[in-house]
Amino acid sequence: MSRVALITIARGRHAHWLRQSDAVRRSERAPDDRILVTMGDSELAELARADPSGVHVVELPGAAPELPLARARNAGAEAALARGADVLVFLDVDCLPVPGLLGAYADAAAMPAVGARLLCGPVTYLEPPPATGYALDQLPDSPHPARPAPAPGEVLLGDDPDLFWSLSFALTAESWRRIGGFCEEYIGYGGEDTDFGHTARDRGVGMAWVGSARAHHQHHEVEDPPLRHLDAILRNGALFAERWGRWPMAGWLDAFADRGLVERTSDGGYRRVGAPPG
Repeated sequence: MSRVALITIARGRHAHWLRQSDAVRRSERAPDDRILVTMGDSELAELARADPSGVHVVELPGAAPELPLARARNAGAEAALARGADVLVFLDVDCLPVPGLLGAYADAAAMPAVGARLLCGPVTYLEPPPATGYALDQLPDSPHPARPAPAPGEVLLGDDPDLFWSLSFALTAESWRRIGGFCEEYIGYGGEDTDFGHTARDRGVGMAWVGSARAHHQHHEVEDPPLRHLDAILRNGALFAERWGRWPMAGWLDAFADRGLVERTSDGGYRRVGAPPG
């Protein structure tokens, strides 16, 4: 039987982490290892260490406003592999796994035609919780329409790296090593997960959507477009364009342009309005 590690990265979101822990305890297949990578949040690290089910905590220092998301995921994977994991399951701290998520990913990873792929599961975005909190056995099942959402029990193969998302995904240790992890040149919000999807495809790792690996994304306030991440999106977008020949996140960048915050450059890129050329 494969050894499955559940990896989460976080700074803040303490209540979301505790709700996720409640959901993980309801799993039909418990993780063999649960790993939390904190990014400059010692309070969350202590909260996780107090979990009676046992959580291995990796602390990345620093409290810079722009989170090292790629480095944190790599650190979580390195810890999981060092502890003998065969299957790595990454779950965003905002996500609540259904009881069958871990087992579904583990089963998919063992399928001959599927297991060598990047495995992703459908995610339903939740409304704000009532005063009593989310009822884990009464959550809606309305997966985000921007991603494939096969029915429970079904697996859908696909190879569009732009559809990869890091909210909920899994892969074997062999596939992780083949891809080489996330590019740590990405700092802050945006681009690093799409880059990972493209790197996977470039190294012969396709994708599969696992219908039974469902999760629910807890509500939190968002900006649309994410104005506070504008500089990170511009920087990471330029890095992606350098690596892959085109800019990602065009919807957000065009929305920034509509607000007069960024402009197109002569080479098809973007820059802040008023920024010097180059």
